Amino acid sequence: MTMLNYTAICSDYRCKGNSLKNSNNLRGYAIGHISQLTGVNIETIRYYERIGIMPIPARTKGGNRQYDHTQLMRLSFIKRCRNLGFSLSEIRTFLVMVDQENLSCAEVNQITLLHLENIRTKLKDLHRLEQTLRAMAAQCSLGDMPECPIIETLFEIAQ
Repeated sequence: MTMLNYTAICSDYRCKGNSLKNSNNLRGYAIGHISQLTGVNIETIRYYERIGIMPIPARTKGGNRQYDHTQLMRLSFIKRCRNLGFSLSEIRTFLVMVDQENLSCAEVNQITLLHLENIRTKLKDLHRLEQTLRAMAAQCSLGDMPECPIIETLFEIAQ
């Protein structure tokens, strides 16, 4: 896997006026603080750095990570994408487009529509799963019998 250069500065357009030059925190954010602000676990932040979707932050003299406002915005973007169920691969594609200033609304829309179709497929699968479990539970007499219809159903050979 190639490591991409994620040092592109977030423009005012992309961050809705929250560029680094507008940041009130010029010292930077420690990893615990950025974790708290975004709700992303510290180990997850480190993982995102290892796989290259978060840039490696500057370090203090003591070796602690110091994230800037642009990195905070990027992590917030990643978190929002993950909450919407986008894969890391899809998020990487979005970020590459942003970083290379090669953003195509049509391309973003295409990825989003494909993701939406995948979500709809999963919903149909979950609905079928719900029906199957409901039917299995309906077979149960709730008695103290040694045979359990649910267990028996689970042992059946798939058709």
